[in-house]
Amino acid sequence: MRKVIFFSHLRTQSGHHQAAEALMDLVQRRMGNVITKKLDLLTETSPLVERLISFGYMNWIRSLPDVYDRVYERWFCHGPDSDETAFKWYQPFLINKMKDILEREKPDLIFCTHSLPSLILSKMKINGLCSIPVINVYTDLFVNCVWGRTGIDAHFLPTAEAKRKLSLDGLDPERLKVSGIPVHRAFREVRNRPAITGRTQIHALVAGGNTGLGCTGGFLEKFSRAEHIRYTVLCGKNRKLYRTLKSCGLPNVEPVGFISSRDEMNALYDQADVLITKPGGVTLSEGLRKKLPMFIHSSLPGQERHNLDYLTRKGLAFGLEAGSTLEEQILDVLSHPLRMHRWNRAVDGFRNSLDMKTEGDVIQYIEEILTGYETDRARSSRFPSLHTAGK
Repeated sequence: MRKVIFFSHLRTQSGHHQAAEALMDLVQRRMGNVITKKLDLLTETSPLVERLISFGYMNWIRSLPDVYDRVYERWFCHGPDSDETAFKWYQPFLINKMKDILEREKPDLIFCTHSLPSLILSKMKINGLCSIPVINVYTDLFVNCVWGRTGIDAHFLPTAEAKRKLSLDGLDPERLKVSGIPVHRAFREVRNRPAITGRTQIHALVAGGNTGLGCTGGFLEKFSRAEHIRYTVLCGKNRKLYRTLKSCGLPNVEPVGFISSRDEMNALYDQADVLITKPGGVTLSEGLRKKLPMFIHSSLPGQERHNLDYLTRKGLAFGLEAGSTLEEQILDVLSHPLRMHRWNRAVDGFRNSLDMKTEGDVIQYIEEILTGYETDRARSSRFPSLHTAGK
């Protein structure tokens, strides 16, 4: 029986976990007799360290966003090549821990949805410490410089632009596959969305991430002045936001708490006419699959600002400005035939740029990687002296 493990990041639910779970579901359904398991390298190393990093990360973003943004730009976007010089001081310790994990789990294939385990595994493969195939799965619309590259067997890339960049950096184009950011099959594509024109009220779904970040302050005033838009606000685990919206009693605003059911979330997408959101990678990909016009209300420093830059350059989403009301901006876009035509064309172009457009394409490529590894492993068992990987 084959075993596939997925390295995510931290225990807090995030896009890294959602992408891993989407692929786990796909592998379990389409590859037959297979065991899947999701792990976090930091939790395996030290649960206490994982909790401290998780707590510190969110508080850092909230309290010093500009500092976080500068640090992210310096170390994650303009730093040294990941496989050779990045963050050397902690690599030996994490490499030893990764060795222990691989010896315990004995996987046939590894997926990484975060850069840290990818970096460690790439380093191990370059130095002959691991022969197991590793696939990077990116959860933002760009590739930062911390991800492992040279030692990685395949890259499931978010955009054609990212593929061109890695190809120019010297990676084998055959290992670079534009898949988009993985989305769970529960989020089914809507083929016949009702037309918006001529309706007296439209439905906007407002997302702010699991913690509801970004949907506070001036949004209450903007909601209260809306006459032609009904808002469903996803508050996530932000109970304060939920209570505030609930106590206001606005007839056109419905706050919703944390949703764990993908089917329930899919139903909300299907009921909506537009999506107002932060530029988190997985949420954006869900919106693209649903082909919902997306309006960006705010962005966290670091990754989300890069995502926002890509979206606006490619015409895949619309920014919201402080100068005019929320309703005016949304209705202005939706009632403008040329802007909607350009947006539709941009979304279709993004979809057509994918190398792997169906589940079957993804599974076929995974099977090719696994078959190659299994063939090499069988050959090495017959001729042990020829096999050096892992020594």
